Amino acid sequence: MRLTQQVAIITGASGGIGAATARALAAEGAHVVLTARRGEVLHELTEALLAGGHEALAVAADVTDAAQVAEVVRQAQETFGHIDLLVNAAGVGILKPFLDLTEADLDQMLAVNCKGTFLMSQAVARVMAMQKRGTIINVVGVLGRAPMANSAGYAASKYAVNGLSKVLAQDLRRLGIRTTALYLGGVDSPFWDAIDMRVQRDKMLSVTDAANAVVYAATQPDALVLNELVLQPESHQLL
Repeated sequence: MRLTQQVAIITGASGGIGAATARALAAEGAHVVLTARRGEVLHELTEALLAGGHEALAVAADVTDAAQVAEVVRQAQETFGHIDLLVNAAGVGILKPFLDLTEADLDQMLAVNCKGTFLMSQAVARVMAMQKRGTIINVVGVLGRAPMANSAGYAASKYAVNGLSKVLAQDLRRLGIRTTALYLGGVDSPFWDAIDMRVQRDKMLSVTDAANAVVYAATQPDALVLNELVLQPESHQLL
């Protein structure tokens, strides 16, 4: 197990990529701190991990609220003593024609996707800076680097996370903190359940594929930094 005794915080851990990542990191020996707004689902996954012999902690929180973010970090430190890895997997996606996009749609995506990543990264980076080590992995998504029709608001929020990730890599490297931007394209997850578009979900990446990419990024040797990783299904590539 490549992450034995390491402590990982995973946002958006109640389902989709976040939940799959929590399972994959736990399987590698990590102590996982799961956070999401859906507390009941979060605790079910945590109980399943504990029953499987893993170390896990659930902290329900809204990543757009700085006080709740601080509480996640506090409980992680209090329970496990340190934080080695942060996976920002929380996200909201609304895909619709530009002229149909509402101000509320845009506000929600900017709040969760951009502000949430900012707040959690900053709170965890303060801990990692004192430790002189740590890794932050941002699940940016391929629409944070390549445009697609009907994704104006979502792409805008994810391009913001892309830019944030690049700046974190510059600002935090001297503190011993590594940053990886993960560009996943077409993942078959609950993301698509409420989106009114014709898509071939059976040809997308699975959440397990996505989680394995996170594990790959998290298990690079200390002397190496994986700044970016692009993983797309062969049939759904955006260049």
